[in-house]
Amino acid sequence: MQSHALNLYDQLDYSNQAGTQKRASIYARVSTVEQAEEGYSIDEQINVIRQWCEREGYVVYKEYVDRGISGKNIKGRPAIQELLHDANQKCFDVVLVWKMNRLSRKSIDLLTIVERLQNKGIGFRSYTERYETETPSGRLQFQMMAAIAEFERANIAENVKMGMLARAREGSWNGGQVLGYDVVSTPSDNRKRKISKLVINDKEAQTVRRIFELYTGGHGYKAIANKVNKEGHRSKKGNSFSINAIRTILTNPIYVGFIRYNVRQDWSEKRRNNINPNPVIEKGQHDPIISEETWEKAQAILKNRSKTPNRVHSGEYPLTGVMKCPACGAGMVLGRTTNRNKDGSKRVLEYYVCGAWKNKGTAVCRSNGIRTEYADKYVLNKIGRLANSDNLIRDVVTRINGGLKEKESPLRKEYEVLKKSLSENQSKKDKVLGLYEDGVIEKVDLVERLEKLNDEKKLMQERLSPLELQLSGQNHINVDYGLVKEVMSNFAANYRNTISTEQKKRLLHLLIREIKIGESREIDSIQIQLNNEVVRHFTKKGEEKSSTEDDFSSPFSILIDL
Repeated sequence: MQSHALNLYDQLDYSNQAGTQKRASIYARVSTVEQAEEGYSIDEQINVIRQWCEREGYVVYKEYVDRGISGKNIKGRPAIQELLHDANQKCFDVVLVWKMNRLSRKSIDLLTIVERLQNKGIGFRSYTERYETETPSGRLQFQMMAAIAEFERANIAENVKMGMLARAREGSWNGGQVLGYDVVSTPSDNRKRKISKLVINDKEAQTVRRIFELYTGGHGYKAIANKVNKEGHRSKKGNSFSINAIRTILTNPIYVGFIRYNVRQDWSEKRRNNINPNPVIEKGQHDPIISEETWEKAQAILKNRSKTPNRVHSGEYPLTGVMKCPACGAGMVLGRTTNRNKDGSKRVLEYYVCGAWKNKGTAVCRSNGIRTEYADKYVLNKIGRLANSDNLIRDVVTRINGGLKEKESPLRKEYEVLKKSLSENQSKKDKVLGLYEDGVIEKVDLVERLEKLNDEKKLMQERLSPLELQLSGQNHINVDYGLVKEVMSNFAANYRNTISTEQKKRLLHLLIREIKIGESREIDSIQIQLNNEVVRHFTKKGEEKSSTEDDFSSPFSILIDL
C-alpha cells in the first residue's frame, strides 16, 4: 500500500508548490457482481484514498459514490453526473479514483470525461495505476490503458454469452424467473458453482394450464386476461395478467419441455429489435407442464389467428401516455367502439381509454373513456392560447415565482416516497447478493435481477435529482418571462411546421408532463414541464450549446398548470 501512496504522491507533488491546499474529489463505483466475485468494496476504495489525502494535506471536497452500478456507460450513474456538474463549477482541483475502470469501462466515455476535467483545469489520477495526462506520452499511455479496460469488459461479456449458449444447447436453464417453475440449485461435478434447474411449482402450473385451457377453448387474449385475473390467478411477481403476458405464455415452448434461448440478439444495444431467425431450441432437462397435444392445438390456433391487424398509427393520437386515468393513474391509450346508425351503417368512435383496463380487463379498472376529438382540440387550443398571449404568460410566470414555497409540501412528499423506494431497491439488491454468496442462485440469475433493479433505480434517481435541487434551495430561481415566451412561441411554430404526426406527438410529449381528467370525463388540468431538455430544444440558447459542455448551470424542473 505504501508503494501505491508514493506513486500517487509522485504524480501529485505539484499540488503544494503554490502553497495552497488542493481540493480533491473521490469517485468510487462497484457493481454488486464485482464486489461478490473480486472483493471490490466502495468503503475500501474510499478509505485508502481518504487516508492518502489526510497524509499529504489534501482537502476532500466530496465523495461521489455509485453503488451496484455497471461501468458500461455513464448515463445511468447519478454520482458521475453530479461530479461532472460540480467540475463545471470548478469545485475541486483533482479527481481521484481507486482504479481507472471505476470511472468507466468504455474508452470513449473515459477519454471524454478526462478531457472535460482538463478543460476546467482539473487533474485526474488513479490510485493503483501510475500515469499522468499532462504530457503526450502520458496521454498515449492513458489511452492505451483505457482501450485495454474496454477490451477486458467486451471479452468477459463474450465469454459469458458463449457459456450461456452452450448451456442452452445442453437443455439447461440459463436463469431468470418463469411462471410455473421454481429455479433451484443443484451440485455439479465439473462446475465451480451450483447450476440452475427448473422444478414445477404446482400452484403456478395450475395458472399456466388454465390459460392454455381457455385459449384452446376459443377465448382471446383479453378475455383470458380478464377471466384469470377475476379468478385470482397472478403472475410470478404477484401482478395481474396483461394481454402481452398471456401471449408470452402461450408462445413459450418451455411449458412443453423445451429450452428456447437467444431469441433477441444484442439486447443491450438493440433491445427488442434484431430478432434472431434461428434461436436455440432444445429439449430441456425439466418436466413439461402441458402436453404436446395441447401445445400443438394452441399453436395451430395462433397461426390461424395471426392475421395482420389494422395498424393504429399512434402519432395520430398524440395524447396517449400523457393523459392519465382518473381512477388508477395509468396512461390512456386509444380505444375504439363501433355504433350502428339508424340507416344500418356503422360508425367508429375513437376514445382515449385507461391502458390498464384495455390491457388487463375490468378486474383492474374501467375504461374511463374520453373522446379523442374533444381532448385533442381542447389541449391544443389551451396551449395555443398561452403561446399567443403575453398576458397569460406573465400571469403564469408571476404565479410560478410567487408559489414556489407553497409547492414545497407536495414536492417533499414525493421526495420522501422516492427515497423510501430507493431504500427498498437497495434492500432487494442486498438480498439478491446474499442469495448469490450463499450459492442459492447463479451469476446469470444475479446479473439479470440486478439489471432490472438498476433500471428501476435509474428511473427513480432521474425523478429525484430535480426534486433535491428544488428542496435544497438551489433551484428556487425566478422564472424568466422571456424564456417561457420563447419556449412557448417556438413550440407553437415547430408544431405548425411539422408534417409528421409522430413528430407532432413527440413535441407534445416533450412539453406536456401530464393531463388529468375528472370523473365527468372532461379534462381537469394540463401540466407543462419546463426543464433543461425543454429549454435546450425550444430556445436558441439550447440549440447553440456545445455538446461537450453541461446543458446549463444546474438541472432544474418547473411544472406549469394550465
